[in-house]
Amino acid sequence: MHYYSTNNRGHHATLKEAVTRGQAPDKGLYMPERIPVLADTFYSNLKGLPFEEVAFKVAWALFRDDMELRDLKAIIDDSLNFPIPLVEVEEDIYSLELFHGPTLAFKDVGARFMARLLGHFLKNEDKEVTVLVATSGDTGSAVAHGFLNVPGIRVVILYPSGKVSPLQEKQLTTLGQNITALEVDGTFDDCQALVKLAFSDEQLNKRVNLTSANSINIARLIPQSFYYHYAWSQLPTGKDDKVVVCVPSGNFGNISAGLIAKRMGLPIHRFVAATNANDVVPQYLQTGAYLPRPSIATCSNAMDVGNPSNFARMMDLYGNSHDALANDLVGYAISDTDTKAAIKEIQQRTGYLTDPHGAVGYLALKHYLQLDKATGIFLETAHPAKFIEVVEEATSNKVEVPEALASLQHKPKLAHKIAADLEALKAFL
Repeated sequence: MHYYSTNNRGHHATLKEAVTRGQAPDKGLYMPERIPVLADTFYSNLKGLPFEEVAFKVAWALFRDDMELRDLKAIIDDSLNFPIPLVEVEEDIYSLELFHGPTLAFKDVGARFMARLLGHFLKNEDKEVTVLVATSGDTGSAVAHGFLNVPGIRVVILYPSGKVSPLQEKQLTTLGQNITALEVDGTFDDCQALVKLAFSDEQLNKRVNLTSANSINIARLIPQSFYYHYAWSQLPTGKDDKVVVCVPSGNFGNISAGLIAKRMGLPIHRFVAATNANDVVPQYLQTGAYLPRPSIATCSNAMDVGNPSNFARMMDLYGNSHDALANDLVGYAISDTDTKAAIKEIQQRTGYLTDPHGAVGYLALKHYLQLDKATGIFLETAHPAKFIEVVEEATSNKVEVPEALASLQHKPKLAHKIAADLEALKAFL
């Protein structure tokens, strides 16, 4: 299968080219030239299968023209070897727990898959590739751990100074080896803009082989579609007829993957985009006007994005039609005050502890279900301990810190400070 640019459908690339480039030469994002539609029997046969098998079946439908079966199976088995349970929180509302991977965040799925896929494509090539990535928190740690010690690859992570949680910062600044963290004097939007400028700088790209591990890279995006199929397959019989999935959303890669899964035939009635104060997409869905703006700092910092990259993919998927997109996707913005109150209320009433992003997803889902009765799933995208300050303040209770995080607290921070300036980034690279 070939992949085209959202800026020019006439530009085509192979899977290998799309993965190793990250972004198309015309600054567009890669999309598959066709999305296979799977039969109803495909979905009925998913019930009861483990995550790795569900992921492989979906991946094979997408990548069968580009890879040997055994190679794809090996990548799936090595990268997606942790549980993703669907947990009932209350009647007709379920949490898809995506925080059981190595860095306790949903981005382990895409980052680990991409690392192994890129390693597969580069294994016989005598060149070093630099993975350049911007993070608002969880992407950086997932990419760092996913690519740690992968031969022929160095990773450079840009993160906004003072705008990620302390434990998130430890996860991406304590590894060393082939992982370098750059602490940028600016916002996540500044970091993301620097990455995009670096990819479009011809002089830099002649000297450094750059690729991206943000959700702009199709290899990060596609594997996220796997767990939507798996979530549906875990629903009890009778609860899977009318399903609404609510996705905490920042850069909108996660929900783009869900919309691709729906296009493949996954029986999801509708998606709900849940944002914090950075609500440019909910505003677009309501008004038809897309007005990106500088990001606002919130307690759900992984969603602090004022100009989401994957908006271009969503529009491409729906033929640039506002009405078509709004038919499948609704959006709600949740305030910090309501987020913190929800963390406390959900725990007190149900015993379930959410992180700030999961709480945003839960509240938006509840808003939707007041208007349309359905089975609801919200994505719990990170372990509550990754946002321990917010969660403990909201609940007035201590949060147990998993050993994977506790072991980082006394490790030295390894980061280089740079200005939010392309020349500073180029000088470093």
